[in-house]
Amino acid sequence: MRLWTVHPQYLDTKGLVAAWREGLLAQKVLLGQTRGYTRHPQLQRFQARPSPVQRIADYLIGLADEASRRGYNFDRAKISVPGSGAKLIETRGQLLFEWSHLKRKLRKRSPKSYRACRKIEVPTAHPLFRIVPGPKRKWEKANSRKPGVIRVSRKRRRGRAGKSGASSRS
Repeated sequence: MRLWTVHPQYLDTKGLVAAWREGLLAQKVLLGQTRGYTRHPQLQRFQARPSPVQRIADYLIGLADEASRRGYNFDRAKISVPGSGAKLIETRGQLLFEWSHLKRKLRKRSPKSYRACRKIEVPTAHPLFRIVPGPKRKWEKANSRKPGVIRVSRKRRRGRAGKSGASSRS
């Protein structure tokens, strides 16, 4: 789950749709409608504030507004409560961490989107957030990989024949 601090204008189509889907999941978690993800680190900044369901509604409204700007139609009826327009405080370090993370994603999956934003050093934040000085948040998962290092899975793929690994070919 990723609830982006960066403005949704920077997300490619896949990213915007994924952010909408993950925002709706976060809304369900905050409403107590699911047992999973209740301790997900991305939810901490919402859970720590008054009216977390309204804050996630504001987040979803920002995504829906961006979708509308692009000519897409996200179903706003899925937003459970009206937004309040209140801001959440987020740090510049968190914004920049996410910006770097997003640019790495875009470089791989959407070169056109990456080219459009690669020279931007400090992005605009999602309308929900007011950015203040500070480091990356402690709840943020640290990227344990070194830049440029690609992990290779060591799991062996099993054939269709089942656990024995025997092949049905003669």
